[in-house]
Amino acid sequence: MTRSYAQAPITTVSAANGIEYAYREVGEGGVPLVLLMHFRGNLDNWDPALVDALAQSRRVIAFDNTGVGRSSGRTPSTIAQMALDAIAFTDALDLDLAQVDVLGFSLGSFVAQEIALIRPALARRVVLASAAPQGAPGMHGWAKWVIGAVGGPEIVPASVLDVFYTRSPESRSAGEKAMGRMFTREELDMATTWQTRQAQYDAIAAWGIPGFSLLERVTAIQAPVFVANGDSDPMILPRYSHLLAGLIPGAEIKIYPDAAHGFLFQHHDQFAGDVAHFLGRQ
Repeated sequence: MTRSYAQAPITTVSAANGIEYAYREVGEGGVPLVLLMHFRGNLDNWDPALVDALAQSRRVIAFDNTGVGRSSGRTPSTIAQMALDAIAFTDALDLDLAQVDVLGFSLGSFVAQEIALIRPALARRVVLASAAPQGAPGMHGWAKWVIGAVGGPEIVPASVLDVFYTRSPESRSAGEKAMGRMFTREELDMATTWQTRQAQYDAIAAWGIPGFSLLERVTAIQAPVFVANGDSDPMILPRYSHLLAGLIPGAEIKIYPDAAHGFLFQHHDQFAGDVAHFLGRQ
């Protein structure tokens, strides 16, 4: 098994839904941890430092969902279908285990919630990074400057840094180092398409349509849940993560200091340690 995510090759697997999924994996042993990526992200957008830290004692699998990066098909425009597609991917891996652990980041955290609701027997433990519940008031779309920074036809690294990290020298330096680790590999994934961008933002906007009755849905999540966010996240404000943790029975929450949307990359060692502690409980 490859020891570092930076050197992990891209592998494909055919699923029963007709999609050819692209994925990378590192580590071995334990309950597999499946990673669900953020808006417009592909396999390259996971920080190798974080993935390697998570893989110290377990198998970690990152994948491109339907239509993303090197995976085939067209990206769906609903979170529910993204969750069904993610379930199809885990089924295709034939893990010989009844359960996996799930770590969803941003858009991926919405998908992770749906997985825990649609197939509760699959998700043993769930980590929700930069997460919000469906229907939370004020969650409909992102601030204009935020979507302008990450949603344009061309992705500008400096603008991404403005959203994912704070303006402090420490946070910005951590962000620059994380970006350097992400894209210094020989085999890069395919960039996400405009179709993926449009479909994913449609799904995010629909998720944020206010609906108090929708907030009740997550109270049915049975798996233990760890919610995390940065204290200055402009995409998914920390108050939404607090709301989500308050709705899910027994959920734990941690807010990381001087950090924005990319808190898990900025604080990769601490976050990986917190995740390992949470996942390692009996």
